[in-house]
Amino acid sequence: MYWIPYASLLVALLISLAAAAACVHQAWQGRSRRLSWVENAQILVLALTTLSSLFLLWAFYNRDFSLLYVSSHSDLALPLVYALSAFWAGQAGSMLFWGWLVALFGVIWIFSPWYQRFGGQTKVFFWIFFLGTQSFLLYLLIGVQNPFLVISPAPLDGQGLNPLLRHAGMLLHPPFMFLAYAGFTIPACLALACWITNEEQSWIKASHNWTLTAWIFLSAGNLLGAWWAYMELAWGGWWAWDPVENASLIPWLTATAFLHTALVGQARQALGKTNVLLIVLTFIMCFQATYLVRSGVVESLHAFAAVGAGTPLMLFMMFSLMITALVLFFGQAREDRPLSGLVSQQGLLIVAVWIFLVLSLVVLLGTYWPVISQLWTQAPVGLTAEFYNRVCLPLAVLIAVLLALGPWLHWKHGVKHGKWFGVLVGIWLGLVVLLWVQGVRIPLALIGASAGLATVFGIVMLFALDPSLRRRRTAWGAYGVHLGLAVMVLGAAISGAYKQEADAVLSQGESMTIGEFTATYTGMESWNTPAKTVFASRLEISRDGQVIGELTPQRRLYRGWDQPFAEVATRFSLGTELYATLLGFTEDKVVTIRMSTHPLVNWLWIGSIMLCLLGFLAVRRIRGTERNLEGLSGSS
Repeated sequence: MYWIPYASLLVALLISLAAAAACVHQAWQGRSRRLSWVENAQILVLALTTLSSLFLLWAFYNRDFSLLYVSSHSDLALPLVYALSAFWAGQAGSMLFWGWLVALFGVIWIFSPWYQRFGGQTKVFFWIFFLGTQSFLLYLLIGVQNPFLVISPAPLDGQGLNPLLRHAGMLLHPPFMFLAYAGFTIPACLALACWITNEEQSWIKASHNWTLTAWIFLSAGNLLGAWWAYMELAWGGWWAWDPVENASLIPWLTATAFLHTALVGQARQALGKTNVLLIVLTFIMCFQATYLVRSGVVESLHAFAAVGAGTPLMLFMMFSLMITALVLFFGQAREDRPLSGLVSQQGLLIVAVWIFLVLSLVVLLGTYWPVISQLWTQAPVGLTAEFYNRVCLPLAVLIAVLLALGPWLHWKHGVKHGKWFGVLVGIWLGLVVLLWVQGVRIPLALIGASAGLATVFGIVMLFALDPSLRRRRTAWGAYGVHLGLAVMVLGAAISGAYKQEADAVLSQGESMTIGEFTATYTGMESWNTPAKTVFASRLEISRDGQVIGELTPQRRLYRGWDQPFAEVATRFSLGTELYATLLGFTEDKVVTIRMSTHPLVNWLWIGSIMLCLLGFLAVRRIRGTERNLEGLSGSS
């Protein structure tokens, strides 16, 4: 039966290749008469990939363990919601999900009003690049990433989903990441096409909503991954500069840089090549993240085993870079208008862009340092989190400072609302003093936290002073993103710098103290479910002699998995959150407990939600794309 979805993917590949070849022929002849055929071919590809995807979902729903992919990522005891989410839990299924999204977005683009506005030649070149990408993904699916391999005889039960993935964050983290990766395909291919056909002034407007939405999903995916790490990996942190974490951060940095250069490009008709390069680089960095996960080139907790996808992915990225260089080099020369000076919104935007790009380069080189260092040593080592913190945190704090200052500058030159800007500076200095009195003495934490708070005050003041901002939905969205980011900066600066941690071996009735909290071990219990055995320790939490609650950190032994997994317990607080991990226990019920405190950490997640949800307010209506961008540029 599973020859049907495999054959569907094979036919989809052949159709994509035929449509791409037709577009190349049309471009060579300078014609666009076959566009309707190409568009219908794309709709057919979507139908075929949808059929294959439904087959895989049905196999997970029925627990059909004759399919190798299903037996490797599911079992009879797995709850249905996790069984269905296992669709994207492994290499082959996640690649199918990515390919299906690309096909879906291609069809959505066909029916977009913006698509209809482009000339025939631009559409032809767009489809050459788009169908080339789609064909590559389909090629992987019928080869090294085939999700429809059958095993015989079929096992009676499967291995089960990795216990670390049985978490709410993993239900959404991978789909959001692939929504972003697929979403960047449209603007990247459109940018190259428009540069070739000299329609470069329209592609940024046409792809704005695609780029912004993809950026929001990429932000949400990264932040969900950080939350998952905080709640599931039991180490008490939310970012460890792991290679796979870094890989998904890099396209976010380049995409964020592009969103800012795009504002300058639209308003000043400048930075043409820069904008094309940045959006295509973001697209390529999405494949780079996939390469890092699937190639085995570096070791990571989150990486898959290497199965042969690394070389094709590397060749695809190299080919994409070469095509981009050729398009930009041989494209028609354009004259960019000069930019304003540093003391302007344009100037600070460019400074911010350079910081984002330097950060992306540092993270990229640091991630691949074990590979790079093989050029001069036979014992390469990876860079530790200390390196990234030492190099990247000062740059991130500088971004926070620009976040507070940028909206108060005019687009071309000078400071807005000079008197009130002076009030903001006074508030900022007062915040520095207040934080210092409260014990925030680490310089980067002090500057970052005060900049985050100053940004919040500044945005509120600007909306109170400027009625035009309150009337524009896109301004609410752009400033809302900055507001969410400022709240995140506050949470990250304090929680990262002032986390406390302590370990203790406790018998029943004994206590340990961390910060202002005392945890008393009151006992241990265990129970069984069809999927796992749970061992839970009970900790009575008190502060200043008053009992304020109980935490029950657990160790879980899942069926089919030999090693136990920790399930942390937290006491939610908008101030200092208490975090407990059961590291181990003896037959006499003596437990080893790790406690940690995380001041203001939940403001990181609150800011994340604000950033992602409010960002959708910046999605533009088509009729509004021609409006003056000066006000919006100041808020983005």
